[in-house]
Amino acid sequence: MTEPANDAQIAYWNGKSGHKWADDQQQMDAMMQPMTDAIVAAAAAGPGEAISDSGCGTGATVLALAERVGLAGHVLGVDVSRPMLEVARARVGSAANVTLMEADASVHHFEAGRADLVFSKFGVMFFADPEAAFRNIHKAVKPGGRLAFICWRAMAENPFAMLPIGAALKHLPPQPRPDPHAPGPFAFADPVRVGHILVQAGFQTPAFAAFDTKMVVGRTAAGAARDAGMVGMASRLLAEVDDDLRARVIADLTEIYEGHMTAAGVTLDARCWVVTASA
Repeated sequence: MTEPANDAQIAYWNGKSGHKWADDQQQMDAMMQPMTDAIVAAAAAGPGEAISDSGCGTGATVLALAERVGLAGHVLGVDVSRPMLEVARARVGSAANVTLMEADASVHHFEAGRADLVFSKFGVMFFADPEAAFRNIHKAVKPGGRLAFICWRAMAENPFAMLPIGAALKHLPPQPRPDPHAPGPFAFADPVRVGHILVQAGFQTPAFAAFDTKMVVGRTAAGAARDAGMVGMASRLLAEVDDDLRARVIADLTEIYEGHMTAAGVTLDARCWVVTASA
């Protein structure tokens, strides 16, 4: 079941971007590894626990959590993206302690009071109605259970988004000012707002720990620029432009990325919140 307000996000993650993430699973996992390690550590999953992973994508976190809960535990991975789940299913194989499900975690009827932990890596910022979504998720958690997720801080703190958007806007007419709370990568940047949402949904003592790291967005400047034109917020700005304008944006972004090259590739700052709460 889905709500009409979620349809745009579901279409997006089943379209070109979802297929791009699925096709580039190894590269994406490597790019996100510092954030994956941080939130898996903060979640502190233990043997025998039941976990719901909302927005499990291509399965990296499902596998990490399944290793920690062991055969006595269980991980339910939920995502709206069919192409990403196909990759996850291939990676999980016949693991007895994992179930993968194509569903919208914001409205899915989870088994009540089953989960010791509700977990997400960059999946919860896309809810159309976050308070209602977390209220629904809260029903799945046992009394005394917990919530752990990682989300991006402000766009201005994250050059992986700012640099491509800046390159695109240089070549586009003035764009409407975006709603900072609209579903998207940076919708949960404000900890006061998000803390209020969680408390209203039934969670207690939400805590926000700043996590600062680096992420390698591509081995080469040209490759990273091409990828930014296909996935992410800049790709949405470029969705309807002609090939000439797109090429100019990619050329400008390639030049910008060349200034961020390290031995590992195009390396940019990443600024996140690691969020935990109890149920």
